[in-house]
Amino acid sequence: MSPLGKERAVLVSAEPPTSEQKTRFTAFLKKKYLNDFELIWQQKESIQNGFILYVRSEIYDWSTEGRLRQVTDRMNELVLMDKPLIPLIRETLSHWQTAIIPLEIGEVESVGDGIAFIAGLNQVAYGEILVFQNGVRGMVQELQPDHIGCILFGDDEEILEGSMVYRTGKVAGMPVGDAYLGRVVDALGAPIDRRGPIHSEEIRPIENPAPGIISRAPVSRPLQTGILAIDSMFPIGRGQRELIIGDRQTGKTAIAIDTILNQKGKDVICIYAAIGQKNSSTAQLVEQLRVRGAMEYTIVVNASAGEPAPLQFIAPYAACALGEYFMNKGRDVLIIYDDLSKHAIAYRSISLLLERSPGREAYPGDVFYLHSRLLERSAQLSKAMGGGSMTALPIVETLAGDVSAYIPTNIISITDGQIFLESDLFAAGQRPAINVGLSVSRVGGAAQYKGIKKASGTIRLDLAQYREMEVFNQFASDLDETTKQQLLYGQGLMQMLKQGRMKPWEAEEQMILLLVMLHKVASVLQPEELKTWIPAMIGDIKEKLPEVVSGIAQRKDYTEEEMASIIDRASQFLEEWKAREN
Repeated sequence: MSPLGKERAVLVSAEPPTSEQKTRFTAFLKKKYLNDFELIWQQKESIQNGFILYVRSEIYDWSTEGRLRQVTDRMNELVLMDKPLIPLIRETLSHWQTAIIPLEIGEVESVGDGIAFIAGLNQVAYGEILVFQNGVRGMVQELQPDHIGCILFGDDEEILEGSMVYRTGKVAGMPVGDAYLGRVVDALGAPIDRRGPIHSEEIRPIENPAPGIISRAPVSRPLQTGILAIDSMFPIGRGQRELIIGDRQTGKTAIAIDTILNQKGKDVICIYAAIGQKNSSTAQLVEQLRVRGAMEYTIVVNASAGEPAPLQFIAPYAACALGEYFMNKGRDVLIIYDDLSKHAIAYRSISLLLERSPGREAYPGDVFYLHSRLLERSAQLSKAMGGGSMTALPIVETLAGDVSAYIPTNIISITDGQIFLESDLFAAGQRPAINVGLSVSRVGGAAQYKGIKKASGTIRLDLAQYREMEVFNQFASDLDETTKQQLLYGQGLMQMLKQGRMKPWEAEEQMILLLVMLHKVASVLQPEELKTWIPAMIGDIKEKLPEVVSGIAQRKDYTEEEMASIIDRASQFLEEWKAREN
């Protein structure tokens, strides 16, 4: 502040301003900042054809270098979209505006562990992208009266205390487009599969409001996983959010991958967000999808365990932005977050480094909002909004089967149901190891093919009764014949629900299997015999009753006559099979 009570503004140029120019500058400053300013001139020979005006923490850069920076920033945006060079230059020039743009700058106070604290950016917004002096970008995540906290999207080794930081006035964005199908990218949208650059259509903000109630439609269309235990008892609808939860090494990712494989030919775009996974595991997964032709409709967004916590933090939001691009075009999208436990851990690390107050299990107070604002973006849009959908399958890891831990309970309360995988079932050889009692789909039969809904019948009740009676199995010699038959029937149902990796059942095959098993056609067979009898029986029915199977596959339903034909043929095949085996 000057002795006269005026604020000071510094004008830097090669030549001193004339009296008329001084008058125009002071009038501009008074109109802009509602205060009187004392204009101080400083000479700098290197500034050609322009000036730089320093006001408070803002810079009005109208030098040749400053104007070139504006052009460069615009061209960098277009390069990110992989636009051809000549149209790119034309578009840049067509958008050129000869206006003075204030460039607010700050100063790095401290930096380390992917976090920088900055002073001087008084007008910065939460979530805004900042550019550091060495070109590294970051995103504002903490606003304090005397400083801001910024997470870094690059190496912090070259960022020094006292170096300058520039505002961009833009939020973090993700390049999107049809060309991303079949590609593996990082959390910033850059390709990491060594297959060249990706042509993007636009840049979407990674943080976007969820669709409102008016924009949504009821979840009514099924999204088949190809896994009998899920499609028959816990159906998933397009636009639903179904949690996959369980201890490590219980088959959570296997369910997600099998679901992706089952979308082949069903016009569903799949996005797999790998958060905190090993690069070798992700590479193996991508190869499995490529060998089976699933990468044609799949995008993999990878933020591995070796990446900084900020990149792991934004990875699911970037994947969701990709999904929203296709959903808003009327397409159906399946997005898998593997897994949100590691995502929460990355956010906890960031929050502690930003000096936020820790809460339960050291997580910050807004950890619930962290996942709710992500999962709420999955929806079934109304016809007026294009009718697209985005179905979310978040994965959460538990410790010793504890579903009452902080993060699991948070996400259970956000989602529309959960598929709980049990370690004991997995160890006993049940694949997938789904606990029928703790799993649920809150959409239920509203998103299930009519035929599967009818054929499922009382399977859940039968399995619940079997689990209750199973404790008496050790006293089998003292049980009556009826109880022994019920136990044998329950064991047969458990065998029916066993399914190998990457071997999805089609909807008509599921209906045939449910009809045959729930009508107890194979009640005389031992569970170990069912392992070979079931696929042979389905193959026989598809061969002997092709018209019936074709009708069921087309209508996703069956008539009483078709049901009788299937049961009769299965009974005949059972007799033939037993005779052949004997």
